[in-house]
Amino acid sequence: MTDLATRPGAEGAPHDGAATEVISADSDGDAPNYAWAPADPARKRRRGLWIGIPAGIAVVGLVATSLVLIAPGTSVAGVPVGWLTPGAAADAIEGRLAQTTIVLTGAGGDAEITGAELGASVDARALADAAFAQNPMWNPTTWFSTPVDAPVRLDADAATAALRAAAPDLYTDPVDAMIAFDAASASYVTVPSELGTGIDVDAVRTTLAEAFAAGQTVVELDAEAAPVEAERPTFVAAATVNTLNSMLDSVGFYVGAERTVPIDRAVAASWITVEPTTRGTFAISADPAAIQPVVDGLAPLVNRPAQNGVVITDSRGEVLREDAAGIPGRELGDTSTVASDFATQLTSGNAAFTLPVTEVAPVITTLARRIEVNLSEQRTYLFENGNVVQSWAISSGAEGFSSSTGNFRITSKLTSQDMGELCYNPNSQTPGAYCTRDVPWVMYYNGDEALHGAYWHNNFGNVMSHGCINMPVSAAQYVFGWAPMGTEVSVHY
Repeated sequence: MTDLATRPGAEGAPHDGAATEVISADSDGDAPNYAWAPADPARKRRRGLWIGIPAGIAVVGLVATSLVLIAPGTSVAGVPVGWLTPGAAADAIEGRLAQTTIVLTGAGGDAEITGAELGASVDARALADAAFAQNPMWNPTTWFSTPVDAPVRLDADAATAALRAAAPDLYTDPVDAMIAFDAASASYVTVPSELGTGIDVDAVRTTLAEAFAAGQTVVELDAEAAPVEAERPTFVAAATVNTLNSMLDSVGFYVGAERTVPIDRAVAASWITVEPTTRGTFAISADPAAIQPVVDGLAPLVNRPAQNGVVITDSRGEVLREDAAGIPGRELGDTSTVASDFATQLTSGNAAFTLPVTEVAPVITTLARRIEVNLSEQRTYLFENGNVVQSWAISSGAEGFSSSTGNFRITSKLTSQDMGELCYNPNSQTPGAYCTRDVPWVMYYNGDEALHGAYWHNNFGNVMSHGCINMPVSAAQYVFGWAPMGTEVSVHY
């Protein structure tokens, strides 16, 4: 009988690397004998490889994990974050702070408030990232390092609301400073603020931060009422009052530096509204509609005609006297936006509004004046800009006292003077000496020769004087005012 055997490599042979069972018949043809054939050496080596792969993967995974975890023993403000990723560590930090509880003892009545209710916060992610950067798990030298501090912040509004709800008896509201207008003094005045009471939020934050840093989840705080400053304290109102009163001191409509139209302080105050702001300050506003009636009445108060000027010159144009100074006039310009512009300007604290005006230039008249004395005609002529404007008969020097000819200028003027040697030397023996008292309207032009009035005779048109030019008193008075110092005097035949 032929042996039946399953051989390695034969069809249907097992390939799992185990020992191969061999079946054969004994020589007598009785029941088969069973035996195991040796395993294939190659199959043994592959089995060892497959067993080693899972172990290798585990080692690689452990190394990879160490690259994203925080080192064992690391803590942030008392919160253990070792073996955690930065994200999980941030969650743990935030959760611990939110659960940390302050018990208000004493006057606080043992009320409990959590960090979450107080609006407590830390930059948990930044702290966790910093902890990982400083203490990575892959670096054994950083294991069990010094705890990382975590600055705690409080939302002041949330904390105050939570504390007030927990211990209402410790709270009284402060009174904000206000501003009022005193009609009696026509000035703004400060109404001082008043302190309130409440729990010191800074003390609560400090207590919470210390408990959080120490890893405590519950901490007690002996709560006492502390002063609470008003949102708008007195000094803020006082500063605004100073601004407002300075505005009332200067309020008005200006042309240049001139306050052309002053405004009554009470009227200006009626334009202005002062309101508290959410920032603890005061806002100044003004009503254009209240300003408009004043603007409507500005024109007659601002407009003025130019005042023309007159100057007296000699024949060469040199000014001898300014008879009237030219003063520019002005006309108010477009006022359609003045009320709104002024209202806007008042909000900045400036109450001096510059008006739009157009200047009107004055007309300056120039009068070139000179005097001519014609000895042949015994007549004086007044010339203005080349034209004769007045003329009078005169009396010049008689024989032996002829009046000098030439071109001269008036050098001095006297309203009255005694003339003649005898007036000053009564004992004089000089032939022809004389004394004439109170000679009026004297205008010297050549030494002791002058134009003047003569009240002692009425023989004008004939020589009569001792060298001066005698004129009727009224004529002399006229010339005295008409001719300034320096006026040209021409004496000729």
